[in-house]
Amino acid sequence: MIVKVTVTLKNGVLDPQGRAIEAALKGLGFDGVAGARVGKLIELEVADGTSRETIENMAKQLLANTVIENFRIEMP
Repeated sequence: MIVKVTVTLKNGVLDPQGRAIEAALKGLGFDGVAGARVGKLIELEVADGTSRETIENMAKQLLANTVIENFRIEMP
């Protein structure tokens, strides 16, 4: 089974990569961009029947820094 974990910075945490992307897009003439945030998508192939709780523990212990990041889990 494929599980997707999306990790993003919490609101209020500075995102230098997002700011660089925003500036670059404006430099290319895309003036409608008001903000950009960068995150990461982690796809895990796990055994069928793996619980959401197990995936949450993976995210909390390794995949996300929960002090500054949020995570979202997508499971079939």
